[in-house]
Amino acid sequence: MTRVEHDLLGNRDVPDHAYYGIHTLRALENFPITGVALSSHADLVTALVTIKEAAALANSELGLIGDREADAIVRACREIRGGALREHFVVDVVQGGAGTSTNMNANEVIANRALELLGHERGRYEHLHPLEHVNRSQSTNDVYPTAIKTGLHQGLSRLTDAMSALAEAFSDKSAEFADILKVGRTQLQDAVPMTLGQEVATYAVMLLEDVERLKEAAALITEINLGGTAIGTGVNAHPRYADRVREHLAAILGIEVCTATDLIEATQDVGAFVQLSGVLKRAAVKLSKICNDLRLLSSGPRAGFGELNLPPVQAGSSIMPGKVNPVIPEVVNQIAFRVIGNDLVVTMAAEGGQLQLNAFEPIIAHSLFETVELLTRGCTVLRERCVVGITANVDRLAESVTNSIGIATALNPHIGYTAASRLAADALAQGRTVSDLALEQGLISAEHLASILSPHNLVRAGAPASASEMAGGHL
Repeated sequence: MTRVEHDLLGNRDVPDHAYYGIHTLRALENFPITGVALSSHADLVTALVTIKEAAALANSELGLIGDREADAIVRACREIRGGALREHFVVDVVQGGAGTSTNMNANEVIANRALELLGHERGRYEHLHPLEHVNRSQSTNDVYPTAIKTGLHQGLSRLTDAMSALAEAFSDKSAEFADILKVGRTQLQDAVPMTLGQEVATYAVMLLEDVERLKEAAALITEINLGGTAIGTGVNAHPRYADRVREHLAAILGIEVCTATDLIEATQDVGAFVQLSGVLKRAAVKLSKICNDLRLLSSGPRAGFGELNLPPVQAGSSIMPGKVNPVIPEVVNQIAFRVIGNDLVVTMAAEGGQLQLNAFEPIIAHSLFETVELLTRGCTVLRERCVVGITANVDRLAESVTNSIGIATALNPHIGYTAASRLAADALAQGRTVSDLALEQGLISAEHLASILSPHNLVRAGAPASASEMAGGHL
C-alpha cells in the first residue's frame, strides 16, 4: 500500500506504513552510501526532535502556529525522544545537501505522527505540514549544527563518565600494586627501578587529564545558531524567536546553551567541531599508548616481558593450543586508529567549507558521533574485560629488579658516574648482578648498599645518606 506525496520535482508513491515522506524517499534513493542510517546515531535523532519540540513551543508562544498543531508536534517529539519511531529515521548519515535530508526526515516523521495524534491519516499535510508547521522559523542550516552540538554534548557526558571509571580502575590497581618493585624502561631498555603501582597510576592521570580537556571542549559546543535560519541573517524568523527557542531548548536539555553573538559567523564556522575532534584524538592516542604498554608488559607468557597477567577472555589461536592473546587492548588500539582517521576527516571537511555554509557537516557529524561512541565503548570494555582483572607476576618483577643493570644508576651519586658505568658494563659482560660486583670490588659497604637499594630510596625523590654519614661505610 502506498500514498501519493508531492514535492517540487513531482509526485511519488510513499509506502503507506512509513512515517517519513517524499523528501526522505528521494534521499534514500540518492544516498545509498554507507548503509548506516540516521537512527544509528541516537543522540543526533534525540537532539533533532528536541529542537523541533522547542521550536514548536516558541512558535506557538509567538502566534506563528496554532496551539493545537504545536501541542501535537510536542507530543510527537516527546514520543520519539522516548524511543518511539526510531526505525523511520532512515536517511544515510553521509549525504549531500548540508544535512537537509536529515532535517527533512525529522520533519516528516514528526509531522506524520502529529497528524495521527490529531486524528488524521499520514500524508494529509493540509492539516499539519512538515515545513509549514514542524520546520517553522527554521532552516537546516541552524537546526542541523545545533543538533550536532547538543547531541554530542549528551554523548560526551557518557564518554567522560566511562573515562573516569576506567581511570578509577587504574587507580585501584595502582593501590594494589603499590609495594611491588619493577624495572622502569626508556626506549625499551632498562632504566631505573620504580613500583608497578607508580607505573599504573600514570594511566589514571593521563585519562583524567583528558576528561578535563573534553569538558572544556564540550563547553564550546553549547553556543548555537538557532534563529539564524539560512545563512545567519534570521530571514523568515520572528525577532524574538531566537531567544524563545533557546530558552525552551535549554529547559528540555537541562544544559545552558547560548545564542552566538554573530549568527552569520556561527552558521559557517565549524571550528568548535575541529577543536573537539582534536581533543578526542588526543584521548584516543593516550588510550592506545596505554594499551600498547599493557600488551608489552603482558607479552609472553614465557618469552616476553611477562610482568602483568591480563585476564584471559577467549582462545587465541585456531592452530596453537593454549595461546591466549591480549584481544581487549588490541580492539581498543583499533578504535584509536579509527578515531585518528575520523579526526582527519573532520579537519578536511572543515577546511572544505565555502562562503556562508559548510556543506560537509554530515560527514563531520558522522565522524564525531562515531568517535564518541567508539571511545565510550572502548573505555568500558577495557575496564570491565581487562583492567579490573589484571594481576602482577611478582616473582618475574622481583627477578628483573635484582638482575637489572639499571641499579648502577642508583649508585652513581655514591661511587661516581665513571665507576658506575664500569660496574654496569662488567655486570653485563659477566652475567653478574651490579650489587654483587659492587660489594666484591669494595666500591661500597653492604649497609650503605642496602640503604641505597631499599624500595623507599629506589623509587622516591631524595638520596639516602652519603657514604661518609654511614657508620663504618667506605668508598
